[in-house]
Amino acid sequence: MDFIGEHLFPGRLGHFFVILSLVASLAATYAYFVATRRKDEAEKAHWRQLARIFFYAECVSIVAIFSILFYIISNHLFEFKYAWQHSSRSLEAKYLLSCFWEGQEGSFLLWSFWHCVLGLVVIRREKQFETPVMTIVSFAQVLLATMIAGIHIFGWKIGSNPFVLLRNELDAPIFARADYLSFVKDGNDLNPLLQNYWMVIHPPVLFLGFASTLIPFSYAIAGLWTRDYKGWTKPALSWSLFSAGVLGTGIMMGAAWAYESLNFGGYWAWDPVENASLVPWLTLVAGVHTLLIYRHTGNALRSSFVFIGLTFLLILYSTYLTRSGDLQETSVHAFTGEGITKWHLRALVAVFLFPTIFLMVRRWKSIPHIAKEEEASSREFWMFIGSLVLLLSAITISVMTSLPVLNKIAGLFTDKQLFKPLAMGEDSAFAYNRIQVFVAIIIGLLTAISQYFKYKSTSRDFVLRRLRWPTVTAVVLAGLVLAFGDINYREYGAGYMAAIWVALVCGIYAVVANAAFIWTGANGKLRAAGGSVAHVGFGMLLVGILISSSKKEVLSHNTTGIFVPLGEGGKEKPGENLTLVKDLRTDMGKYWVTYNQDSMHPQKPLAFYNLAFTSKDGKESFNLKPNAFVNYKGNAGLMANPDAKHYWNYDVFTYITSLSNDPGKAPEDTSSFKPATLGVGDTAWYGKGFIVLESLQSRNNLPGGNFAPQDSATVANLKVYAKTSSIYTLQPLLIKKGGVAMPYPDTATAEGLVVQVQALKGNRVELGLKESDAVLRYITLKAYKFPFINLVWLGTLVMVAGFFMSAVRRRQLNRVGALKMETSKL
Repeated sequence: MDFIGEHLFPGRLGHFFVILSLVASLAATYAYFVATRRKDEAEKAHWRQLARIFFYAECVSIVAIFSILFYIISNHLFEFKYAWQHSSRSLEAKYLLSCFWEGQEGSFLLWSFWHCVLGLVVIRREKQFETPVMTIVSFAQVLLATMIAGIHIFGWKIGSNPFVLLRNELDAPIFARADYLSFVKDGNDLNPLLQNYWMVIHPPVLFLGFASTLIPFSYAIAGLWTRDYKGWTKPALSWSLFSAGVLGTGIMMGAAWAYESLNFGGYWAWDPVENASLVPWLTLVAGVHTLLIYRHTGNALRSSFVFIGLTFLLILYSTYLTRSGDLQETSVHAFTGEGITKWHLRALVAVFLFPTIFLMVRRWKSIPHIAKEEEASSREFWMFIGSLVLLLSAITISVMTSLPVLNKIAGLFTDKQLFKPLAMGEDSAFAYNRIQVFVAIIIGLLTAISQYFKYKSTSRDFVLRRLRWPTVTAVVLAGLVLAFGDINYREYGAGYMAAIWVALVCGIYAVVANAAFIWTGANGKLRAAGGSVAHVGFGMLLVGILISSSKKEVLSHNTTGIFVPLGEGGKEKPGENLTLVKDLRTDMGKYWVTYNQDSMHPQKPLAFYNLAFTSKDGKESFNLKPNAFVNYKGNAGLMANPDAKHYWNYDVFTYITSLSNDPGKAPEDTSSFKPATLGVGDTAWYGKGFIVLESLQSRNNLPGGNFAPQDSATVANLKVYAKTSSIYTLQPLLIKKGGVAMPYPDTATAEGLVVQVQALKGNRVELGLKESDAVLRYITLKAYKFPFINLVWLGTLVMVAGFFMSAVRRRQLNRVGALKMETSKL
């Protein structure tokens, strides 16, 4: 059957490049492998040149796939399942790229793209290790290519091709028609949570971080493979510093997205997917420090192999956790996709894990090591202790994160009736925090003092003399913060609060001591002090986390007595959520806040709510516009994107927890008018207060050409006294025209009250009173004050800058060293 309106050429071309990508990466892997094994230089060069051609073909294929898929999505070619499933005509152009990484195929494609970019850099700059390193990079490309291959081998489907047609994947009667596309008016749209600018820039940076860990891993494996146990460390250190900076940036971009888009009231929730990115970063930072130890002392070479190897393996494991669906019930943004099975993901981990273990075990005794233990007075001793602490932290987080997976494994070997699954408890964040706070104490302290030690050995007097003033300064600053900052975590007991105080002192100490070291140890040469800059940033980040979390203040305490059902499965505390009635100024601590306006997205059931904040002292006023929507893709329920007012020393952070009606739906009014006959001065009661008839005015001979002399109008002047102490004036009308009575009601929106004049009875009037939630427009709001939240973001920027400064410095030192070696040969 010929289907009307289909554009098949882009899909066929895309499928061609998918196959070419798989074949080219296989060929590049084989050619680089042979080049590594050859001893003859001419033969080695021949195979290397051939391998480069295949890798270039792989790069061209990935770029072509990326471009064709973008063309399909941006042109709304819904005959392709990927475009239909992840985009829509109403999607804003800036979010079209986000459609790539909502699906598994697109995110693997992004990962593969970064491998191509990094591989080209290695080819251009690397001389000694190009062939073994690129063998591993190309092999990783083979595995990623299988993820988007969508080919069938012996009845097994391998991967999921992003160019499959909708009619071949879905079973519906319309696909039996040649004109089925005329019924496919729009796509399924992008997940609303991903319709945020952070989701345009965060995934590319995060996946560059993931991809970049492959390069130092490849150098480490190349060192084991070729038995060059030392040479790999020099380029691997530069790459590891770069990777640590990029991956750390990607992780904190995700935290910023969570802060602006998720309504758990913060930037880090120890979500399993967050943890899956954090754990490899911790081992990577540990590996950076052991590489530094080796470069200066010759120690910790074995540890460097372990840490660098473990980092990439943990990246693969995090990929499995994220995409297998095993964390679907415990993570807000774990996902699974069609066509990519758990066994395929497990194979991705296993195919790197077991060869790595085999190679390390086989070469372990051959790796040079120094039997003598480091002096406790040396810099390398404390750096190594810090690396071990980071490793223990990573193991702890991994085990706690992997509980759903461990429970499934344990369930296979135990009686299901007797086996009780392990669980984190109701307060999972505290379960992590009570352990990691001690990690923060140790790392903060080591970050402060370690650089004041010399490598190999340092006299006590030297260390004490140089640390004297930084220590005094830090103690004074920390004492002032603790004395006047009201840093408290009292809800978790005195012991935990004491640990927080100690961690805060250590964070301040890290900032002060490393800032001082830049001027004393590095003589003010900032370019040479990348490590100290990174440590300053880490200290600032730690202080920002502790202060902003400890002094996070709920502003939206319920003072109105209006309690409504809350969203998010009842997780919110009613007393910490303030209900705002439209146009009613409401007391919220130091602010008056008024919900005065709302507006709808032109094409989606997404509502924006304007909240006017005015401080009670009259010194400041601002508007916030949080939005909310009933999730129309995925699990149903109210979803909310927060909004915040940023000051240099705090944020006012708000999000919606309940609505009077679904956005985009007109409220249904099922109530009726109840009669009440009043004379002037009489009172009528309603559910939230009472009404007084102040006066009654009637008039004949109404002006205007539409009224006859016998027509009349009556207005009832009413005062409404609400239980909230608010007073409203209503003036409902009754017009008699041509003998027909026409009531014109008036409304007290904040009270959900509608009043109309129904009939006149001498000096009395019969009113109709209606109380309706359809009239009452309200939202329920959660508001926090985050003090010094900017320390978190500033600390991140400084720390990342330190990593990049160190990477550039290492690159320069390597280049100078290479030039000296060339000169010495001459």
